[in-house]
Order: sequence, then structure tokens, then C-alpha cells
Amino acid sequence: MKLSVIIVNHNQFDLLKLALNSLIKAVNAIDYELIIVDNGSTDNSVEMVSDEYPTARIIANTTNEGIAKGHNQGVEAAKGAYVLLVNADTICGKETLDKVLDFMETHCDASGLSVRMLGTQGTFLQESNRGLTKPWIAFFKLISFGKNLAKTRLSNRNHKEWVEEFQTSEIDILNDAFMLIRKSVINEIGLFDERFVQYGHNIDFSYRMRLAGFKNYYFPKTYIINLKSNNTPKFSWQYIKNFYGAMLIFAAKYLFSLPEIKIVEDIQLYPAAYEVEQ
Repeated sequence: MKLSVIIVNHNQFDLLKLALNSLIKAVNAIDYELIIVDNGSTDNSVEMVSDEYPTARIIANTTNEGIAKGHNQGVEAAKGAYVLLVNADTICGKETLDKVLDFMETHCDASGLSVRMLGTQGTFLQESNRGLTKPWIAFFKLISFGKNLAKTRLSNRNHKEWVEEFQTSEIDILNDAFMLIRKSVINEIGLFDERFVQYGHNIDFSYRMRLAGFKNYYFPKTYIINLKSNNTPKFSWQYIKNFYGAMLIFAAKYLFSLPEIKIVEDIQLYPAAYEVEQ
């Protein structure tokens, strides 16, 4: 099997249906499986998937186990050579899956990729090639961690070598709305750290891939639309605990015994040419 598509859902009935419809149109002739991990939804999401998408595999948790654990449950069940982790509030383009798989097949050095991400008004979201939201950027600057994420453009946004919306580039952090990863890489570095319950799991996992010497890519020759749904109010204790707690977990995990990123390729005297979408 070539592709395992995994969605972790919690009470996103309508958005999940939109996401599934777009993904099914995008799979075309790809040999794929669809795995839905439901985290104790009470909005009939499980029944809807069972009735309307009978080929999908459902892992139904009785409680909200968190995003990282849900990803791990899906990955452990996955049979594909590639694993696509996609949010339930994401609409996939018709040719997106064909294009990203073609890129991975022709770029053997790629461990994973994210794609160009658009908001509901069609605007480009900078998290696409940074993989980080503004609070995480501020946090990494505060703890002087930005120097360890050189490809996230934290120090100098206008550097002449940085690439922008329509240029394929190597990045540090994959955006969690759409993460395509080789299953062999997951087998090598291990599953998601389940201490990152709702936030930061993609940052930790992407950084672990970089530490292991793998390359992550931003691929802009296709797109997704991110509806940016969040069930948790930002002023609730649950949000504060999970969001800012993830930052503290990351700092404790890496800051006090900082590992070095492996450099596996030969040193280049000149910067590599980037692919540009016309």
C-alpha cells in the first residue's frame, strides 16, 4: 500500500465531512487507506463516518486522548509506505496528493513535507513554510532557540537566500495541518511524544527528524485550505495548560541538554538552486 491518510477528530462533524470529501476526490488511483481516530466525539462523528464512508477504518476512543496519542494510534495501524497526517479542518486540493507523492518519489532525501496553506479568504499563511505560529516564534526567540532552527527564518526574514510562497525549500518544522512523512522514517525515530497533548507535537517530531539527519521540505506546487477550527477557547484553563505546557515540555526536553543537528550531506560552497513554480 502506498498511502495511509490519518485524521484525528474530536467533535468536528461538519468539517470532518468536508475534509473527507476533498480527500476522497484527491486520492484518484492511489492505493490508499483512510484511518479516522475519534477522540470521544459526542456529535455523531463516528456514526457519520461509519454510514457514509464505509471503507474508512475507525478507531473510536471513549475519551479525548489528545492529538499526539491519536496520531500514534493511527500510525501503528497504518500499512502505507507514506503516512499523511491531516487535520479535520483542512480541505485538500484535487491534485494535491498526486503531486506530493510524486515529489517524495523523486526526492529520496525528503523525510516529510508540508504544502502551501491558504486561509478561507485565499490568503497565504506564513505558517506554511515556517511551521510555527507567532506565539511559538516569540517563545523560541525568548529562549534563544531560534539559532537551532535556521531554516525557519526566525532571525532575518529578509535574508536574500530565504525562499517564499512559491518556491520549494528545505525547512525545519512541518505544519501540523498537513504532514506527509515516510513510514520508514517514523519507524526509525519513533512515534510522537504523547506529552504534547494538543500542541507542539509537530514541532517536536519535525525537530527529531532534523536531529536524525533527515530533510523536511516545504512544497508549494499544490495547496490546502485551512479553516482554522479550534474547539478549545483560548482563555480556558485547558488551552493554557496544553498550549503553554507544550512550550515548557519542549524547553525541558531540549534546552538543558541541546543535541546537535546531524549534517549528512557534503558541504556545499554554493547554495542549492530552488525549484520555482511559475
